[in-house]
Amino acid sequence: MDPVLKKLGWNAFFGESFREYVVGHEPGRISSVNRNGCKVYTKDGEVRARVSGRLRQDGLHPVVGDWVAISKDNSGTCTVHAILPRKSKISRKDAGRATAEQVIVANIDIAFIMTSLNRELNMRRLERYLAIVRQSGADPVIVLNKSDICDNICARINDVRAIAPDVPVHAISATEDIGIGPLSLYLQEGKTVVLIGSSGVGKSTLINALYGLERQKVGAIREDDSRGRHITTVRELILLEKGGVIIDNPGMRELQLWNAREGLHNTFQDIEELAVKCKFSDCRHETEPGCMIRKAIEEGRLPEVRFESYRKLQRELLAIERKKNPELQAAERKKWKKLGHMAEEIRNRKERGL
Repeated sequence: MDPVLKKLGWNAFFGESFREYVVGHEPGRISSVNRNGCKVYTKDGEVRARVSGRLRQDGLHPVVGDWVAISKDNSGTCTVHAILPRKSKISRKDAGRATAEQVIVANIDIAFIMTSLNRELNMRRLERYLAIVRQSGADPVIVLNKSDICDNICARINDVRAIAPDVPVHAISATEDIGIGPLSLYLQEGKTVVLIGSSGVGKSTLINALYGLERQKVGAIREDDSRGRHITTVRELILLEKGGVIIDNPGMRELQLWNAREGLHNTFQDIEELAVKCKFSDCRHETEPGCMIRKAIEEGRLPEVRFESYRKLQRELLAIERKKNPELQAAERKKWKKLGHMAEEIRNRKERGL
């Protein structure tokens, strides 16, 4: 195995998929994508490449982290001819379409879910990120940045562990180089880490700390709201000299679920375990007798805001599934039509004094 490809994450899984492209092609990994093409890491270094017309015609577009089969013609022009099967991917609902998937990054091993230990810390947002990462096939790690401006770090860590008891949590200060050492342990040769989180939480600053020099542009914290300035605009794969691969990711204003039912189950396993103990199998967890979820909320064992977060994400996912499935759409229209007829009948009966 080529040592450069190994550092980039090449393994037997991708080697098996590449067999049909061995003649006339070489493997590469997408490091960045733009309108005119992409950049690709190969065993000989990083090259610019265009995407073949056939891929574009089939609606297939490489994303950062993809392994691809490329060729080079006599003029030195590189072309991406195939995208190898992905072992993991982080996806979201495409904000610009009703029912389309947008793959953000591919073939990642670990996702650093980053947030700040200031007013940016939001448990409901963390739950959403956790559901998406757990669905991806990558291992989540929660990174709480800006510990140098937080007075009650232990309390904040306990709050996070309450919603993610099985996920590693690290409190750091990327600017002050506090707590960076343990994160370096995740960056092993052949492993890929992606940073996800809102704008201004310090993703680029952390990359600079891990890289050992100022590679990514960063912005200072705004004094009016304690938020960092949004700097990163391009998704980029970075090969670290010390070992490992890291993907910097622009802050995402919108991160809607996509096909994340298993991720929801893993993120809210405590709630789903309570639900199966309810007296009625079709319990709506509102006023029904024998509802274990309502009991847990009343006894203080389950925060109601966490349950409402679970219901909100469930509704969001169900709405997307209905749009993708015509049968579910038809059933939903039929249900509301029936409810409309029932409501009209009740009004008529009241008018007749019945």
